[in-house]
Amino acid sequence: MSYGAELGEVRAALMSLPGVRDAAVHAARHAPGGPRIVAHVVTRTPPAELRAALRSRLPSHLLPARVHRVPYIPLLPDGRTDHRALAALTAAASDTASTPGESRWAAASVPVTPQQRALLPHALAHRGTGRFVQQLHWRWHGPLDTGRFTAAWQSVFAHESVLRAAFDGDHKPRMVLHEHVRAEVVRHAAGSVDFDQLTARDRLRGFDLRCPGLLRLHLVDEAAPHGGDPPSVRILLTFHTLALDDWSVAVLLEEFYRAYLAGGRLPGGERRPDHRDYARWLTGQDTAPARDFWSSTAPGTTALIRPGTPGPATGLSGYGRAETRLGAGPAGRLRAWAASHACTEAGALQAAWALLLYRAGATAGPALVGFGVSVLGRGVAVDFVERLPGLLANTLPMTVRVDPGAPVARLLADLRDQALEMAAYEWVSLEQIGAWSGRGAGDELLESLVVFEHRRRGSATLRSALAAQGIGVTPPRPAGTPTVLPVTLQARRDADDGLHLSAVHDRARLADDDAARLVGQCARLLRELPHLAGGAATVSDALAALADEPPAAMAGAPAATATGAPT
Repeated sequence: MSYGAELGEVRAALMSLPGVRDAAVHAARHAPGGPRIVAHVVTRTPPAELRAALRSRLPSHLLPARVHRVPYIPLLPDGRTDHRALAALTAAASDTASTPGESRWAAASVPVTPQQRALLPHALAHRGTGRFVQQLHWRWHGPLDTGRFTAAWQSVFAHESVLRAAFDGDHKPRMVLHEHVRAEVVRHAAGSVDFDQLTARDRLRGFDLRCPGLLRLHLVDEAAPHGGDPPSVRILLTFHTLALDDWSVAVLLEEFYRAYLAGGRLPGGERRPDHRDYARWLTGQDTAPARDFWSSTAPGTTALIRPGTPGPATGLSGYGRAETRLGAGPAGRLRAWAASHACTEAGALQAAWALLLYRAGATAGPALVGFGVSVLGRGVAVDFVERLPGLLANTLPMTVRVDPGAPVARLLADLRDQALEMAAYEWVSLEQIGAWSGRGAGDELLESLVVFEHRRRGSATLRSALAAQGIGVTPPRPAGTPTVLPVTLQARRDADDGLHLSAVHDRARLADDDAARLVGQCARLLRELPHLAGGAATVSDALAALADEPPAAMAGAPAATATGAPT
């Protein structure tokens, strides 16, 4: 028997059968009478029915001699089947009729990603605080059938393994992808709950990472409007950041709308990327080039990372948000100025933030500054990665030299070049980068994060199809998500082509007035940068725009709460 090709043909035949989630096939070489094919299948279908169905798909010599049902197919770190673990599962599992616990069976077990491994202990330690929980909310105008809505989400859960994920193990954690998970959708009658209180309560409820189903929804009916307008429903979607990122949720929402339009069942047939594809790609990566790059890019030398000058304890708690806006005119000039230096407005935002970090450091000469940047993490060689739900977005450290006598154009170019170089290694976790740079456990790599939102564009076709059924939906917006780092600076283009800025901050580190001062000074720099005297303007020239304002003050980090694991 040519083991590779024939066994692959048997597995392909098994995977083509309805109800089969996963399969592994091997040849028992020392069986009486010569090698025999043995199959292990994740399914609810009885083994006898599987063998009967295979007779019409395979020649007789390729029919498995034995078919075992197992809860999942265990994998080795390199993506191959773990045959020793599979043998143990086979001994423990039953090949007979389904049991009440079968709905919790798992379809696969894969190693966690480097980023998940770094975040998992922090997420477990902060359970019940809402710190690793994100929420989106939007309005649904027009008719909403609860049963159809729930069925559509259930169909998405059935198609996307990451929605059936849980985490298992402490020292060698794995992500277990369960076979079936019930989508949690709760509808509240108009006036029965306060939406803001529901949002806060659901965030603090959090998730048990050992149980699958790390996304849930609440529907809150609003009072009927006057004038005969259609009623609206406010929708709250809550998810755990260890399983999904914002881009992934946008992908899932598109799938949900397609399923809802189709009567509650997601149309299939197209190639669907799976988290297992990403896990296998990760296990094949050589970390040596990434280690070389990050050990030089994020050196152990101390950088200026605090966006405020040292200040006293604030005496405050919780999270705050300071906001401001550049109108369409200033935002347009900023984009044109950045483009004239072969950069984007995101690069200009990073330059402004680097200037603020340098200013807060109160140093006279050249110095390194460091802050986090958010990347989508989808520049990897995985087929259809743009449609892959999971935690691919990542925070990476940006360390750049700020020289008061050097041109601002040089700072922009350095930031741009570093962003291009780090794109090849954006799958590496901050934990790994910190270790490679020689930092100790208590030596923080960064204390702020700069996020320029890159939202997945909604489908005009889906919006038109919904409108044809009398349905209109508003774009989802974040529901007061806290920051893991002391300060997260967020920027996005708004509907009027302006630039909206917000600083989400830990109030124990940064008082509300200082957060407002910080985001206001960032906006002021962004307005002033395009007016500098061409390419010769220096960093000192740019900082002169803030000469009449004191820097923001920032309290030190309590040792017990310091963390190096931002999302």
